[in-house]
Amino acid sequence: MRRRCLLIALASIGLGYLLVTLVQVVSVGKRHGVSPVDAVVVLGAAQYDGRPSAQLAARLDHVLTVWETGDVSAVIVTGGRRPGDRFTEAEASRRYLVDRGVPDDVILAEDLGSTTYESLQGVSALVAERRIDSVVLVTDPHHALRSQIIARRSGIENVSVSTTPSSVVEGWDNVRRHVIEAGGVAVGRIIGFRLLSGIG
Repeated sequence: MRRRCLLIALASIGLGYLLVTLVQVVSVGKRHGVSPVDAVVVLGAAQYDGRPSAQLAARLDHVLTVWETGDVSAVIVTGGRRPGDRFTEAEASRRYLVDRGVPDDVILAEDLGSTTYESLQGVSALVAERRIDSVVLVTDPHHALRSQIIARRSGIENVSVSTTPSSVVEGWDNVRRHVIEAGGVAVGRIIGFRLLSGIG
């Protein structure tokens, strides 16, 4: 009887922890604005032979909106090359932004990471080298909380998020991804996002 009660209590605590994390994922994902910062960082997503996927293009379009406010002085593109690709996600992002008016000389690239964790580790080294004091991360709403936590744990202390309001992830897929992200954040906070990145 005691064992059963203990299992029920543990399950209740675990479910409560997951639900609180889900609320946090949803809440952070609603942040679309941006305060003045030194640099905007766009998290990579799929590209097809140098052409950003619809998901990556939506993120880049939001970067353009942020850039046009004049509140940032640099853009950092991220994402490495998948097996068989000719271009990195960072290269595809750079070309997209330059074609739309962002000066090439203000764009910095982290082009080795193949996961969010690896990319933000690279961004951390880059901002330290360039003495960039504050950054805003641009990504999809479901991805925002995990990205911000990883950035802070990677040593980027002054980091905020501004999610794209035009994400192509919608409907039940959006709900599913929020739930998956909540689970990832909940586990990552316990075992560490480096280990979680290796598992996933």
